[in-house]
Amino acid sequence: MQDITLISGDWLLYDSLQLPQPNWAVAVQRGKVLEIGTTEGLRALYPQAQHKDARGCVIAPGFVNAHTHMYGVLAHGIPPAAQVLDFWSFLRDYWWVQVEDALDHAMIAAATAHFCMECLQSGVTTFYDILEAPMALRGCLNVEAEVVRRYGLRALLSFEATERVSPENGEAGLQENAEFIRATAHEPLLGGVMCFHTTFTCSAAFIRRAFALGAELGSLVHFHCAEGTYEPEYCLKHFGKRTLEYYDSLGVLSERAMASQCVQVSAEEISLLARRGVKVTSMPLSNCEVGGGFAPLPEMDAANITLGLGTDGYVNNFFALMRGAFLMHKARRQDPTVMPADRVWHMATAGGAAALGLANVGKLLPSYSADLILIDADLPTPITAHNLREQLILWRDPVHIGGVMVNGQWRDLPDDPRAVRAATRQQAARLWKR
Repeated sequence: MQDITLISGDWLLYDSLQLPQPNWAVAVQRGKVLEIGTTEGLRALYPQAQHKDARGCVIAPGFVNAHTHMYGVLAHGIPPAAQVLDFWSFLRDYWWVQVEDALDHAMIAAATAHFCMECLQSGVTTFYDILEAPMALRGCLNVEAEVVRRYGLRALLSFEATERVSPENGEAGLQENAEFIRATAHEPLLGGVMCFHTTFTCSAAFIRRAFALGAELGSLVHFHCAEGTYEPEYCLKHFGKRTLEYYDSLGVLSERAMASQCVQVSAEEISLLARRGVKVTSMPLSNCEVGGGFAPLPEMDAANITLGLGTDGYVNNFFALMRGAFLMHKARRQDPTVMPADRVWHMATAGGAAALGLANVGKLLPSYSADLILIDADLPTPITAHNLREQLILWRDPVHIGGVMVNGQWRDLPDDPRAVRAATRQQAARLWKR
C-alpha cells in the first residue's frame, strides 16, 4: 500500500456523464486510478495509503486541450503589416508572412515553455499541438518535445504539412510527422499525429499521401476544415463540392480523420461527419477572432459526433474557453437549453480525449490514467450535484487551480514564470522584427 495515494475532496467529478459525488475520494497507484468511492470507505480500505487532504476542492479529470498552436503566443498583439479584411487576408497578408514563415527553433522553444506553463496553471493535463513553421524544418517537433517532457504533460505533437511553399517543403513536413510518430511510439506521455493543412494549400495526391502515411503508422490524420467561408467557396469553385464532400470524394474520411474548426459546414456535411465517424475539434474563441463564424457545435453533438474543445493558441485560459462554448450557442440558437454544462464539460475532458484517439484519459475511473486537477470550491452559493459543473465553468479561473496530477505524479512548474515570460517576450520581439 506504500505506492497508493488517496486524494479526498469536497466533491469528486469523476465522469462528465455522471453526477458528481460529495465527499468522495480517488485512490491512485502506479499512474492509474485504482478505485473511487467515499472518503471514509477508501480510507478504511487503504489505511496505509499516503493521504492528500484536498478539503475545500473539487477533484476532477484534467482538461484536454484538443487543438492548439503553441507558437501563437508570440503573435499576441503583433501589429499586422496589412489590414485584415476577412479570413483569407488574415492568412495571406498576416498569419503566413508575419508569423508562420518567420518562426525558428529558439522561438518555438520559448513559446512551448510558455504554453506548458499556462497548461499547468489552468488545469490542462493533455493537449494536441499543431506546429505551422515551414521554414523551421527539420527537427522542430523535437524542440517542442524536449520542453514538454520537462513539464511532464501528456501531449500529441504534429507539424502541419503544406504545399503552399513548395511540394518539397510539404513532403518534408509529412516526414517530420512520420519520424516523430515512430520515435515516440513507446513513450507513455508523448506521441505524434499525421497532419496537413487544407484543401486550398494541398493537392489531392498530397492529401491522399498524408492519409496513407497515417494508416501505415497507425496514426490519426488531422486537418483544418472550413474555418471560414473561404474554403467551402474554394472547394465549390474548383471541385464542385463543399469541403467535406470533396474529402469524401477522395475516399479519406473515416474514424482515422480528425477535422478541426468545422465552422462553415452544412447540415449534409454534419451528417457526413457522423456517418464516417470523423472526429471534430472546435475552437469557439479563436473562431470569433478571425471572423470565421460559429461552428454548429450543438448540431454536431446531437448527431453523436465525437467532439473536443481547443484554444487554438489564442486565449489559453481553459475556463474561458468552456464559458465561450457554454454561452455562445445559447445566443446563436436563442435557446438557453443548448450546450448544457455537462456536455461542455464532456467535450473539455473525455470527449476531447476521444477526439485525440486517447483511451483511458478524461475520466477518473479504475484503470484510467491518473490525470486530475484540484479546483477551489469556495463559491458564494451552495454547490449541488446538479449545479457543480455550471458553477465551475462560469465562476472559476486558473487562479482557482490548487493542484495538477499527470500520470499519477503531481506537477509543479519546473521554470520560474517570470523567466518564462521574459524569454517569450524576447523571442516575440525577434519575430515582430522579422
